[in-house]
Amino acid sequence: MKHVVVLGAGGKMGYRVSANLRGAPYQVSHVEVSEAGRERLKELNIQCVAAEQVLPQADVVILAIPDNAIGKVTHQLASQFKQGAMLIALDAAAPFAGELPERADLTVFVAHPCHPPIFNDETDLEAKRDHFGGLKAKQAIVCALMRGPQEHYVLGEDISTRMYAPVMRTHRVSVEQMAILEPALSETVCATCLAVIREATDEAIRRGVPEAAAKDFILGHLNVELAILFDQLPGARLSDAATRAVERAKTEIFAPDWKKVFEPEAIAESIRMITRA
Repeated sequence: MKHVVVLGAGGKMGYRVSANLRGAPYQVSHVEVSEAGRERLKELNIQCVAAEQVLPQADVVILAIPDNAIGKVTHQLASQFKQGAMLIALDAAAPFAGELPERADLTVFVAHPCHPPIFNDETDLEAKRDHFGGLKAKQAIVCALMRGPQEHYVLGEDISTRMYAPVMRTHRVSVEQMAILEPALSETVCATCLAVIREATDEAIRRGVPEAAAKDFILGHLNVELAILFDQLPGARLSDAATRAVERAKTEIFAPDWKKVFEPEAIAESIRMITRA
């Protein structure tokens, strides 16, 4: 039986991981330095242990700690990691930035949730409200074997599928591709555009549109426009008027060279900000 250690087991992500690994066919130990985190884990009947008690025997170490702390923590603990152990990062930022210990024997695996999709087949009310994932709603995940033998991918994928459950499919990508997905696609572009949409909605309200009407209107239009643009309505397309409005507004809202955010140096700079914040 593989021995899995969750570092940061009582944090935001660590708690979810710890909850989902209950009943997994692994020996799971939990490490949490904060008193609040340890108390929270008692809700799951989980007792924490010291890192030095379990790391030397751990086959897999899940790094459920903040991106800007991973480098410091893993270097402090580097001598305690078992020969040939696997480190699982929950985000590509720290591995991409070279923050993990340079031990050739250590496998580095990265797994990140896609989160439940907008268009889904969920019927259970709790699943419909599980927007983050890892509770009731099905989601996909992306996985990358950054370093280590190919046979370790199967183990990393199995653990990741369990800790992000329920998972409907997994996608194997490289760490570089994962960095394109986040931060470039999901945060730099998507979150920014959505923040502007929220600001625009607030501006419509400020100009006199009733708040409930504005929110119903924009959320409904987001639903149908996303369905059209992401091929959920076969044969449907934006109206000619909407298409002309989009083309005209692009030049007013976006810089002509906005796709430069996908260039490697731009992604690297974004990740430096994340890991050193």
